[in-house]
Order: sequence, then C-alpha cells, then structure tokens
Amino acid sequence: MTIEIIRYLGALFLVLALIGAAGLAARRWGVPGVTKAVDHKRLAVVETLMIGPRQRLFIVRRDNVEHLLFSGPDGVCLVENIPPSGLRTTNVATAFGSSEHEPHPSISASRTGEADL
Repeated sequence: MTIEIIRYLGALFLVLALIGAAGLAARRWGVPGVTKAVDHKRLAVVETLMIGPRQRLFIVRRDNVEHLLFSGPDGVCLVENIPPSGLRTTNVATAFGSSEHEPHPSISASRTGEADL
C-alpha cells in the first residue's frame, strides 16, 4: 500500500517537473506562434468601447501611434489614424460636444444645416 502511494507521488512529481521544464524552455527559447517576453511592448490596446451587442470600438497603440478600429460581425475596419503629436487627452463628451459643453463647430454646423462648401 505505501509502495503504491510512493509510486503515485513520484509519478506526480515527475509530471510536474516535466511541465515546469517545458515552461522554462518555452520562456527561454520561445515557442513558434508565441512571442517572447520583452521589456518594451510595441502594441497595446488602450481602450475599448461596446457600441452594440456585437460591435466594438478599439483604440490600439503601435509605436506611439494610435489607431481607432471598429470591430463588428463583418470584420474589422480602420476608422482613424491618430499621429503621435495628436495624442488626445480629452474625453469623448468634450470632443463631440455634450449638454454641458459647446458642441464641436462641425457638429453644430451640420445640425443647423450650415455646411462649409
């Protein structure tokens, strides 16, 4: 009985050791399809916003350039490129106008029917 318990514990220890060794090897040499851990990441999802049950807006930063992406059931679409000098610090309500703030000039012109031609 005790020999069987020792055998089971030895097999468990061996399996855990093999899993740990595989994890260390994957971290050291990398795994195909999975990137190695780096100090400075070039790609990050800055913010997401659900605008419908299957539609989302993403702000993705790549090399200090932000991209606004729309994701829906039909795929992904690039909405806007935001250059590095134009990184925005305002919130959406300020940028697009709200009841508390004066609306953006292009929005107020389109509401009143006064469009620049």
